[in-house]
Amino acid sequence: MYSEIQRERADIGGLMARPEYREWNPELIKPKKLLNPVKASRSHQELHRELLMNHRRGLGVDNKPELQRVLEHRRRNQLMKKKKEEMEAKRLQCPFEQELLRRQQRLNQLEKPLEKEEDHAPEFIKVRENLRRIATLTSEERAL
Repeated sequence: MYSEIQRERADIGGLMARPEYREWNPELIKPKKLLNPVKASRSHQELHRELLMNHRRGLGVDNKPELQRVLEHRRRNQLMKKKKEEMEAKRLQCPFEQELLRRQQRLNQLEKPLEKEEDHAPEFIKVRENLRRIATLTSEERAL
């Protein structure tokens, strides 16, 4: 049975047309093998040459695992995207908003030293100031 199948295949192979390139006929156009555009590119050849040299030297291209490289690439892209968004937000602010932000920052800087001075004051001075505030509030309520 197996021998019959092989015989049939041999017969089929004989029926199929095979190009005879050995017989040179000047009227026929000889087919050429198509070039792979990637392999034909100069940058690909240089990269391949560099990889071969590194392989011969025993140098690895990158010793990091693929997952770690992908995660680092994503982090880097997220940081770049965040910076771009911040720059766009700053650029899109009108001059009025920019001036308000500057004033807000200036006021915050002026308030910080005052808070530090209050923190260093003795406890009895803080209590006394609180009592004065309460006293002024109650006197204002009486006036109303």
